[in-house]
Amino acid sequence: MEQGDRVICAISGGADSVALLWCLYLLREQLDLKLSAAHLNHGLRGEESDRDEDFVRQLCAGYQIPLTVGRTQVQAQGRGLEDAARRARYTFLESLDPAAKIATAHTADDNAETVLLHLIRGAGLRGLGGIAPARGRVIRPMLGVTRQEVEAFLGHWNLPHVEDSSNGQPDFLRNRVRSRIMPLLRQENPRFARSCSETALTLRLDEA
Repeated sequence: MEQGDRVICAISGGADSVALLWCLYLLREQLDLKLSAAHLNHGLRGEESDRDEDFVRQLCAGYQIPLTVGRTQVQAQGRGLEDAARRARYTFLESLDPAAKIATAHTADDNAETVLLHLIRGAGLRGLGGIAPARGRVIRPMLGVTRQEVEAFLGHWNLPHVEDSSNGQPDFLRNRVRSRIMPLLRQENPRFARSCSETALTLRLDEA
């Protein structure tokens, strides 16, 4: 980010995105950021999706952060429901202020999970490079931050967040990687998420 940037923070209401929004809020004066937030209600979890939307509305209103809310009804297609939801989310975000950067809250853990998913499915160097730190207007400033650090940060600031019940469903491969494979790898290397994410970034730099 640069001085005076307009930044849209993508916020689901989950721990990672709440932490990102709060960081940007704390930095807004120092960097002269024009900060706003955006939330897409995917319509996938009924009342829980509406609860998340209400939480985000209240959070942003409490700190006077301008918020844009979109609503859709995601349908599984092609690569499945998760991919359809991701595509809908980015389509929504990129339809907003064309002069603004879009900040998403992907962490080192997300990056490590993505690398493992690509290994399981098969991928070239680009796939093993994990999540791009930036793509077009999209920036991901939390790729060097672990989920454990996010939780500590939220605890320090006493910040509330919501939990997505679908994150615990074993139907999705990413959830199985998160709940079954990542804990085993952390037993061998407690810093696995960070080291894997750093390795992925190195691969991206080497390929560039």
